[in-house]
Amino acid sequence: MNNLWSTYVPKLQEWSHAHPRPLPWKGIRDPYRIWLSEVLLQQTRVEQGLPYFERFVRAYPTIADLAAAPQEDIYKLWEGLGYYARARNMHAAAQSVVEEHNGVFPDTYEAIRTLKGVGDYTAAAIASFAYDLPHAVLDGNVYRVLSRWFGIGTPIDSTEGKQEFSRLAEAILDKNNPAAHNQAMMDFGATWCTPKNPQCARCPFQNECVAWQEGRVAELPVKAKKLIKKERFFVYIVVKKGGSTFLQQRLEKDIWQNLWTFPALEPEELPTTLGEARALFPPEWNEIPIVSLSKPFKQILTHRLVQAVFVVVDWQESLTTFLTNTQPVSWAKAAPELPVPRIVEWYWNERNQLFIA
Repeated sequence: MNNLWSTYVPKLQEWSHAHPRPLPWKGIRDPYRIWLSEVLLQQTRVEQGLPYFERFVRAYPTIADLAAAPQEDIYKLWEGLGYYARARNMHAAAQSVVEEHNGVFPDTYEAIRTLKGVGDYTAAAIASFAYDLPHAVLDGNVYRVLSRWFGIGTPIDSTEGKQEFSRLAEAILDKNNPAAHNQAMMDFGATWCTPKNPQCARCPFQNECVAWQEGRVAELPVKAKKLIKKERFFVYIVVKKGGSTFLQQRLEKDIWQNLWTFPALEPEELPTTLGEARALFPPEWNEIPIVSLSKPFKQILTHRLVQAVFVVVDWQESLTTFLTNTQPVSWAKAAPELPVPRIVEWYWNERNQLFIA
């Protein structure tokens, strides 16, 4: 263990001092802001997550403010980040801190780990960054660095791999300065030992890196499971009624749960003509005039590829039963006031071309 530490840690510290990566949540000890940054950056690039972090801190400067916020306000502020389960879990965790911990963020790894949506990695990050507790972080960047340094081909998404990498991360952890060590490991993976085009030619770890020595950098890390995105198709029905249209809340446990979209049909494939769109309508809609059919829109989610078209129709009484859980909204608004998925926002932004008044 000591040999591992002395081989890698001093050189990592030297690299970190020479290549600072300033971010607003680095170097602080506020567990709330550290937790907030970790939640926002799950499956999100730093460049994308940074403005959201700044907006959330302005809107909810304390965890009590976040806990007291209406869920729809949080969703609206979250809009565009995707994977809204993170927002739900974040809100529930904030409420738990207020109700069960008197508004004081937990200060042990075990207690942090019990919060909704907090896994091993996030708990280790908060424990080390906020409280300097000796817990090694294991995010995608760290997995990649370790797999290349040590030439490990065990799949990182397997139980065996997770255990192996966890032991290794703990073995090289600088227990005297875990916060700085964890941050350096993450920064090195994010900016130097990157998935594509890593800076191997001038890497200070060339002599230690098994992947570099064996020409296996592009092969590592290994994943056993290949993510296959399921395709889903939606035909959104944009109902014209005066100067308003209708948005419907998605209450089922599915993508975009609790967000608002136009009422939708979900066919096997998208219609490309007005006739094909009408063929999807139930018989009781025979007299409903179709005003327009939009171009296809596409949104890529973590496990889904969503494609949609928007069909504008005039209001008819036969639509009443279709418009359950809906709320009328003014089309004159520059953006919908309710939280919506990006695909609906993109359509809304083109309403001048697509919505015929």
